[in-house]
Amino acid sequence: MTGQRLHIDWTACDGRGTCTELLEEVLVEDDWGFPMARDGSARPLVPEALERAARQAVDRCPLLALRLVRD
Repeated sequence: MTGQRLHIDWTACDGRGTCTELLEEVLVEDDWGFPMARDGSARPLVPEALERAARQAVDRCPLLALRLVRD
């Protein structure tokens, strides 16, 4: 079974931090408040157990800068 990855649209993101609060197991804030993958990847893998939290982060992003993509 393939997982989902989190895509961050850097042209839309303004570093509000909502996603890092909702998905702290996958994302961390950089020095300016922008989300970064904890594992250093460009599109972090979302564990199945965190898919609900990832969907919440996507849905609550005020600038629609996040989306889930199939691996």
